[in-house]
Amino acid sequence: MLNWRWNVCHLCIGLLPVLISSPSLGSYNPQRRIKIEVDVTDAPRKILHARLEIPVQPGSLTLCYPKWIPGDHAPDGAIVDLTGLKFFSAGKPLRWRRDSVNMYAFHLEVPPGAGVLEVLLDFLISPPHQGASSSGAATSQLAVLSWEEVLLYPDGWPASNLVYEPTLHLPTGWKFGTALPVEKQEGSTITFAPVSLGELMDSPVLTGAHFRVVPLSPEANPRHVIDMAADSDAALAMTPELIEHYSQLVAEAGALFGSRHYRNYHFLLSLSDDVAHLGLEHHESSDDRVAEQTLQASDLFLTQANLLPHEFTHSWNGKYRRPTDLTTQDYQQPARGDLLWVYEGLTQYLGDVLTVRSGLWTQEQYREQLAYVAATLDHRAGRMWRPLQDTADSVQILSTVPNDQVLSSGPSDGAPWRRSTDYYDEGTLLWLEVDTMLRRLSADSRSIDDLCKHFLGGTGGLPEIKTYTFDNVVDALNDLASFNWRSFLRNRLDSTDSHASLDGIENAGWHLIYTEAPNHIQDASERANKKLDLSFSIGVVLDEDGTIHDVIPGMAADKAGVGPEMKILGVNGQVWSPEAMRKAISSTRDSIQPLELLILYGKSYQLFRLDYHGGSRYPHLKIEPNRQDLLGDIISSRIAKH
Repeated sequence: MLNWRWNVCHLCIGLLPVLISSPSLGSYNPQRRIKIEVDVTDAPRKILHARLEIPVQPGSLTLCYPKWIPGDHAPDGAIVDLTGLKFFSAGKPLRWRRDSVNMYAFHLEVPPGAGVLEVLLDFLISPPHQGASSSGAATSQLAVLSWEEVLLYPDGWPASNLVYEPTLHLPTGWKFGTALPVEKQEGSTITFAPVSLGELMDSPVLTGAHFRVVPLSPEANPRHVIDMAADSDAALAMTPELIEHYSQLVAEAGALFGSRHYRNYHFLLSLSDDVAHLGLEHHESSDDRVAEQTLQASDLFLTQANLLPHEFTHSWNGKYRRPTDLTTQDYQQPARGDLLWVYEGLTQYLGDVLTVRSGLWTQEQYREQLAYVAATLDHRAGRMWRPLQDTADSVQILSTVPNDQVLSSGPSDGAPWRRSTDYYDEGTLLWLEVDTMLRRLSADSRSIDDLCKHFLGGTGGLPEIKTYTFDNVVDALNDLASFNWRSFLRNRLDSTDSHASLDGIENAGWHLIYTEAPNHIQDASERANKKLDLSFSIGVVLDEDGTIHDVIPGMAADKAGVGPEMKILGVNGQVWSPEAMRKAISSTRDSIQPLELLILYGKSYQLFRLDYHGGSRYPHLKIEPNRQDLLGDIISSRIAKH
């Protein structure tokens, strides 16, 4: 296996290999560094300006724009937002031509006597919910700079062998946070230490007028901080209790993995209603974007509490340990997602466990979350044609389809039959089952905690990548407890059973039930996302105005002919409202009459009668009598509380 070290030793930069024997490397001069200067002062107008100086030699040269973005698992580099591209040599403009096949490559001729190629370009920041998931964002008060948006690099060179000298110009008075080492700062201009292309792209910058730095566990080494930028000072208020929980997260992660693979770690937290809400992992930081009032609104926070723990976990699982097929030398080579059920699925499981171990969720909230996930996947009709493995293999097309993870912005049209990136949430069920099996096979002497230290922990130190394959995962599990793990995993990954495997929950001493009492996590998610989730009763998900967002195949609404984009105007003769809908569904338990829905579809009205008599149904976990509560042990803190 080939390990690419993203962090380039500054003392060794001059010793980087010269690969000029390969004709694909063109006229780039490897003896010198590439300078990149980015101007963020127009970010409030959704424009970034960049200038690069690329050392060259005369001859043909191909420069590339990043196409396959780490963490996105898809060829979604935001090339359509690259504008104003111009090349100069000694002040004279050079002609260029885009490659006719690879839209991310540009060809030009470097004239005789040229030693430096000057590149000017602009990047137009896409509106929220458009463009690549890792793309930058900006409002009038803050900006997130993802370096891959504003750079080019010589074709044919590994990212670890290209060295950049970055400089950043910020709006007056704005502060910033990043994992990049700062060399100097003069006013609003920051000069960073030279880094490899890989490290540069792995180190976004968060900047804003309303900015706060929250140190976590000040006594811990390395240093951990939350860098926050928001659209208002009020949004930056974080209670001492919450800071304590995030400090506990740092400690719990250290106890879980037993090592750290970063110099310092920065949680880059954007709080705004005008940026796309997402999380993206990096080795020494994470790009976390949430609604402006997330720290003040309990429902919003409850639905996002596991975001930072998830992205933090990726520093070990995804950045330090990475699937071989997701590890490429540059950003033009396809990355294959066959092991995303480990990369993302195991991270989803561990991130949720760390969320409750650190106190960001209570144990009851964790169980409600797990019940909601399990129930959602158990009603996933698409599993009968698309196995879990295919949700990972198809990531580069599925990543363009909004997913319906239960804590996201809500289900997408057709998600239960289409299946999207289920390797996240179904990974939770899979790895919970693995955890309980390790405990049973080893008479409670081994667990996922041991896998984290044995497989994901290592010795710690500077950032590096250590790749793995499916066979390595199987071997690591067998090192802890001998079993036919290969057959077990393939059975779960290739299954087209109509129901999700709930064996992990049952092995842990609990089982999934449905009652009329609302699920706390589902309830908070509905309020935060302005949805009405009736997936487990009549089988629909609605917007608050009655517009049907999705229909669950095989449930009462589907059988009656109800479909997405229809709009409910009345229920049982009453004018539509979420309250009227809930009341009508609750009353079906004591009625033999069908549930009647008056629906507008296009320009036509139609009355639908649903043969449903099950009342309100919400998922919960119930402990099995006379069974050991393994789940309680799994989510218990591994260190003494502060």
